[in-house]
Amino acid sequence: MRPAFRPQQEQIMIAAVSKRRGFFLLWIAFFLCLFVYQSNYIAQVSGSKRIARAVPRLRPVVFNLTDFGGIGDGRTINTRAFERAVAEISSAAAKSGGAQLNVPAGVWLTAPFNLTSHMTLFLEEDATILATQSEDLWPLMQPLPSYGRGRELPGPRYGSLIHGQHLEDIVITGHNGTIDGNGRKWWEKAKRKQLKHTRGRLIQLMWSRGIEISDVTLRNSPFWTVHPYDCENVTIRGVTIIAPPDAPNTDGIDPDSCRNVLIESCYISVGDDGVAVKSGWDQYGIDYGKPCANITIRNIQVNAPVSAGVSIGSEMSGGITNVTVENVFIWNSKRGVRIKTTPGRGGYVTQVFYRNITMETVRVGIVIKTDYGDHPDEFYDPTALPVVEKIFFDGIYGSEVRIPARIYGSKEVPVRGLEIRDMNVGVTRKKKHVFQCSFLQGEVFGTIFPKPCEDLGTSTRPGVFREAKITSESDGDDDA
Repeated sequence: MRPAFRPQQEQIMIAAVSKRRGFFLLWIAFFLCLFVYQSNYIAQVSGSKRIARAVPRLRPVVFNLTDFGGIGDGRTINTRAFERAVAEISSAAAKSGGAQLNVPAGVWLTAPFNLTSHMTLFLEEDATILATQSEDLWPLMQPLPSYGRGRELPGPRYGSLIHGQHLEDIVITGHNGTIDGNGRKWWEKAKRKQLKHTRGRLIQLMWSRGIEISDVTLRNSPFWTVHPYDCENVTIRGVTIIAPPDAPNTDGIDPDSCRNVLIESCYISVGDDGVAVKSGWDQYGIDYGKPCANITIRNIQVNAPVSAGVSIGSEMSGGITNVTVENVFIWNSKRGVRIKTTPGRGGYVTQVFYRNITMETVRVGIVIKTDYGDHPDEFYDPTALPVVEKIFFDGIYGSEVRIPARIYGSKEVPVRGLEIRDMNVGVTRKKKHVFQCSFLQGEVFGTIFPKPCEDLGTSTRPGVFREAKITSESDGDDDA
């Protein structure tokens, strides 16, 4: 009878061997991990440098900033090195179709400089382009034609750290290198009203096409961080933008009178709006007549403690249309998404689509305000009334939101054609009037929480076009 048990015994032996083999392999994996950890620790203690990431060749011709005398010690001004490099790239691009400038690891102090067409500016890992704080090294520029003056102060404005006009095929990218505007001095002077001109942007490209900004970190802009002006075919992807909450007017990304813009997969934490879509200021924007159109903002995370995650306006006098904002997470912000304008702006905001917006710890979720903003001068036309219509919300979610919606049209500027489909926003306080509206015409569909205002009709009840009810709940919660 013994032979009958052999297969079972053999199975037990095979299982035992397999178990020992598996245990042995686990020990090998453990010691390999330990070896790698110790090697890294020894390298850190001894000051050994980690292996640098290989820099891709993205253009036919490649230069290094050190080829032009650049010194990345954080003290030497490298403006001439950047200028010589850009001049060489301009010449090379005319012959070869494009050139790349690599900025190696280090801190490269510089005054503002211009880019050129068919250029890739590549910031290697641990590379920082650092702006000088010397005001006399920042050039003055004429006001933007659609603004008529500096945005903060009358007259000219300071140029941007990285600038370009009438260009095509421009790329700013890297291995998450940093462009640092060194803005603290500018912020403090602005607060104390010690500046004579409007602060400069970090990156401004004007009248250009074929722009890509990707895989870089942008910090501490003196004013707006990225400002494409009257550009087309713009992609901003995988960018981190950071400024402290007390840094005034440090918007993240402001497409202005642009066409065909994609902003995606970005992390933005700034001292004003995360993204603000614009198109000129009052009579100057009306005369310039360039709308912002075909704008897609998706898959971004925004922290805007003193302003809004995504705004439209208030400078929208050239018109804004066909804007999609989707898959956006906004947290610890004063407002979630906002449209702002006022009599005198003229222009229009229409065909705006918000989809799958999530908000966490936000003071006011949805804001539309039609009496917001100042004017460039006394020559604006108060009868130039903006049009706000065809605004669509689909999938609005949130928690810890004080007021889910505040949609205030006016007699002069009503809000028409607004639709909300599927909204579930948890509020921080139990108030009667948490959904606030006036001079609004629109409808709701699906499940809406909290209960919408009477202005918004349903499949069984028409909306009521009415003036706002002033309640104590509104006091102290101004969203201007």
